[in-house]
Amino acid sequence: MRYVSMTSHNIGMNLATEQYLMNNKDFGKEPLVLFYYEEPCIIVGRNQNTLEEINHDYVKEHNIRVTRRLSGGGAVYQDLGNLCFSFVVPSDSEEFGDFKSFTRPIVNVLHQMGATSAEVSGRNDILVDGKKFSGNAMYSRNGKTFSHGTLMLDVDLSVVADALHVAKDKIASKGIKSVRSRVTNLRPYLDEKYQDIDVPTFRDELLKGLFHVDDLDEIKDKQYVVTPEDQKEIDKIYEQYYNNWDWVYGKSPEFTVKRRKHFDMGTIDARFDVKDGVIKNVKFYGDFFGPQDINQLAKKLQGVKYDHDEIAKVLEQEGTQQYITGIPTVAIADLLA
Repeated sequence: MRYVSMTSHNIGMNLATEQYLMNNKDFGKEPLVLFYYEEPCIIVGRNQNTLEEINHDYVKEHNIRVTRRLSGGGAVYQDLGNLCFSFVVPSDSEEFGDFKSFTRPIVNVLHQMGATSAEVSGRNDILVDGKKFSGNAMYSRNGKTFSHGTLMLDVDLSVVADALHVAKDKIASKGIKSVRSRVTNLRPYLDEKYQDIDVPTFRDELLKGLFHVDDLDEIKDKQYVVTPEDQKEIDKIYEQYYNNWDWVYGKSPEFTVKRRKHFDMGTIDARFDVKDGVIKNVKFYGDFFGPQDINQLAKKLQGVKYDHDEIAKVLEQEGTQQYITGIPTVAIADLLA
């Protein structure tokens, strides 16, 4: 295994670095683990409608950076009390959507640090005493997959509910009353000797646990340091994606039909522009996961009659699991029409 400890506190720059390393560096069969943490920010999932996920006035007033990631899943708030981790592996080494395989090594180290009740739950969360402190997302391209997640060590939880808009159906599906009641910080669950730990030290403890060493000097040869040449390419990715208004916010098309439902494996929010009974445009939003770009499926539906059987036929021919993993095709067809 190789590792990178990023020095930037800009979420966009860190996501650009992750994207660059995944697509441009070959470490053979060795997994690559990345750690990074950033100033207050919101990161929306690839398929989400940014303006509907955030409290825009609050975000602007508190100078919270907003960006979009390549992976699916839901919006998350982060600050300097949160540590992000990311595993990059060959796609054939893990099944897409198998978050437990990626998070298990992290959970094992947390157990060693005293958080013995930490466990992977649902499709992509890690809980401690039944409360969420980590959400995870996944992305695949060109034979590589990364799975990245958050670790809320000491996040300002008072901001979370104010900065994010969480749909009522998603909250209700988890049997909870509010966002605040669902999330927690990890610090109180760690052993006493870690109660004053800061995020950089937390990162180093995780690294030592993952590599089974007592000192980071023992694994200096496993560290990859971003070069000036790397940084030039990373800067280009940053401007193309993470600092680009069109990528972060995008344009939401006008629609005449809106269909939304929350499933165990994610929420689907489909918006159709239908004229004379024919689909002219369709846009999918949601926190679902899938290895392929959902826009490819949307294009297949253009020109199709807005009719259950016609839509179902296209979905069956195209295969929906590559776009929306874990939700049956028949259920998607029933939702859309």
